[in-house]
Amino acid sequence: MWEELGKAFCLMLVLEGIMPFLYPNRWRNLVAQLALVKDSHLRSMGLCSMLLGAGLLYLLK
Repeated sequence: MWEELGKAFCLMLVLEGIMPFLYPNRWRNLVAQLALVKDSHLRSMGLCSMLLGAGLLYLLK
């Protein structure tokens, strides 16, 4: 299990790094805009993201 978790973490880092590598200015602007979003909206987006990810993992398994 730890090996798969490590692989998943490494893949997440690769995917997270694509946008800042290819489009650093756009990424910086996006992060600046996210700083202006209310905490409640960020938490809602985070919850939706977690639920979607868990649902997709369930379907793929």
